[in-house]
Amino acid sequence: MTTASIKPLLDAKQLLQAYASGQRDFSGSNLSGAQLSGANLKGIILRDADLSGADLREADLSGADLSGADLRGAKLRRVNLIGAKLVKADLRGANLYRAKLLRADLSEAELNRADLRIGADLRGAIITNTHFRGALYDEYTKFPDGFNPTEMGM
Repeated sequence: MTTASIKPLLDAKQLLQAYASGQRDFSGSNLSGAQLSGANLKGIILRDADLSGADLREADLSGADLSGADLRGAKLRRVNLIGAKLVKADLRGANLYRAKLLRADLSEAELNRADLRIGADLRGAIITNTHFRGALYDEYTKFPDGFNPTEMGM
């Protein structure tokens, strides 16, 4: 993601209005720090978008395409990312408490120092070349079959 590809800052209200009117592709949008908690954004396309520090708690992003998105430090507690595409997404330091990541594609994503405690659910997720160094987890975190947190540097 380059700065030249980032669109001007889009506020949460503008995004929600455009989404409600049928627009789905917001690729490259700058939503840094946006307040989108509880929003229904099923199937939204936010490829290469800047969502760093955004508040997406309890939002429904099932089936969304967040490939290459910057989600560093985002609040993603209880977010629904079932079946979402997060290929090469940057989730370093993101709070994913109780996040639903079932069947999400996290190939080559950065989850270093992400917080996956208190029941984050990654069952069935694609984690090819995904980086988890220093990510936090506990006995309630659900991983894909055969996943070994220690081997992944967690």
